[in-house]
Amino acid sequence: MSSYPCLPTDTTTDVRLRGAEVALLPVGSYEQHGGHLPLSTDSLMAVGISEAVASAYNVLLLPPITIACSHEHAGWPGTISIRAQTLISVVTDIAASLRAAGVEKLVVVNAHGGNYVLANVVQEANVGPVPTMALFPRPADWAAARKAAELSSTGHEDMHAGEIETSVLLHRWPDVVRDSYREADHVSERPHLLVHGLGPYTPTGVVGRPSLATAEKGKAVLESLTASFAETLQALMGGVPGDQ
Repeated sequence: MSSYPCLPTDTTTDVRLRGAEVALLPVGSYEQHGGHLPLSTDSLMAVGISEAVASAYNVLLLPPITIACSHEHAGWPGTISIRAQTLISVVTDIAASLRAAGVEKLVVVNAHGGNYVLANVVQEANVGPVPTMALFPRPADWAAARKAAELSSTGHEDMHAGEIETSVLLHRWPDVVRDSYREADHVSERPHLLVHGLGPYTPTGVVGRPSLATAEKGKAVLESLTASFAETLQALMGGVPGDQ
């Protein structure tokens, strides 16, 4: 089985010469994504977004956090979680270490919906006169990316291992996508996800339509998110670019 370390290869000299004021921290998860996508899907998504952004803006790309809050997937083989408090501590410690090194601002690039607590981390970090942390992509950024890529499924039905995730991986890491994605569609409501987890709502772990995925759509998603990042960067640097 191939592995994808997704680690930056900068030297300390590279970082010093770049002089970036903003760091990017990809945050994913290690959880089931049906039979066609790897457990590391959300981490690969976060890395793919972050690498695309880092290629277009002067930012410091950090290694990803690859295990986070996947408790709704508990019981599926391979899924691993940490406590919400642990994730909070890790992110805040990283932000503090960056500040000590002279990088005052951090963008948390989150690709797992279950990492709810990251919104609170960002809110608490910004209680003060100067913004220091942002969360990206926002719901509006995801919506714009879906529109730009002309995805057929909605954001609600395309919850997990569906069209958008499969498309991005087909574009960026096609050899990790199993051919079974073409027959893996399963759409369902999940009214008590926080109570029962995902298990009662899908026999395969999929909630979405991965059969609609294409590499071209994945490329368009990343291009749209890269463009959208400009607004988050403006907000973090002190601007107020409109309704957030």
